[in-house]
Amino acid sequence: MKFEKPITAEEIAQIINARNIIGDAKTPIYGINEIHRVGEGDITFVDHPKYFQKALSSPASALIAPQPLDINNGKVILVVDKPFKAYNKLIKHFFKKELPQGTFIHESAEIHPTAHISPGVFVGKDVKIGANTIIYPNVVILDNVEIGNNVKIGPGSVVGYDAFYYKRWEDGTYEQMESCGKIIIEDNVDIGANCTIDRAVSSVTIIKRGTKIDNLTHIAHGVVIGENCLISAQVGIAGKTILGNRVILWGQVGISKSLTIGDDAEIYAQSGVDKSLPGKKTYFGSPAQEARKAFKQLAILRILAQYWDVFKNIILKNNKNKRNERVV
Repeated sequence: MKFEKPITAEEIAQIINARNIIGDAKTPIYGINEIHRVGEGDITFVDHPKYFQKALSSPASALIAPQPLDINNGKVILVVDKPFKAYNKLIKHFFKKELPQGTFIHESAEIHPTAHISPGVFVGKDVKIGANTIIYPNVVILDNVEIGNNVKIGPGSVVGYDAFYYKRWEDGTYEQMESCGKIIIEDNVDIGANCTIDRAVSSVTIIKRGTKIDNLTHIAHGVVIGENCLISAQVGIAGKTILGNRVILWGQVGISKSLTIGDDAEIYAQSGVDKSLPGKKTYFGSPAQEARKAFKQLAILRILAQYWDVFKNIILKNNKNKRNERVV
């Protein structure tokens, strides 16, 4: 996310109580972002040595870090004890949330005159809703959501709640990372009843034009769903996963985080996806694999179960002289 106006690294250091500044304190900072989305002019944080080099080689202009880091590329390092907490403090300082109070449409919302907003809908700050879009009763649309034309959002759905992203501290407690990202829902998208679409931590969750999403579906933070996808009920897609165009996910498919599913892939019901999958193929199983291979394995297991007594007797016969071995 971008700040309303640039702020110097020195001013940021004052906000987060940095104990040291390495580099040019007058460097202008234009926004804040998580490490995998960071761009030039952004500030991000790094709190584990295994990510130090990745952070140093990223496009970020400034880093919040737990110790001084060697720099030779113009970056600024702000040293704090707990970078995660400093990052959250910075988010809270610049991106203040307005909590819902009653049923209302925020004064900053831009809603096309042809859009239909049903009773009980909450529309938050800086929301945009396009022409001929229908928002059904009791939908909650939180801050910084852009909804295109001819979109339908079913009753009880929540668009724009915070990312499920937590840091575990040494005492076993958890602290949630503050979310300042946004959501973009493009034209001709249908979203069913009681769906949840989480805002990105600091970038964008995107559902592209023509995609249809069934009831009781969860789209996590930073997910990108391509054009004309079809997603059935009770699907869950974890954070930062990317779906290509025309992907089909049948009921109760679960997809792990940070994966890529190629164009025209089809994943059958109740499959669990734990790795990226190429497009133009069908998949099944948990972990998901090409459907034809998965079905062949299941057929072999059914045959094995059917003839197991025969196989067991053959094994016993072949091992009759091995008294210490058993067949279970």
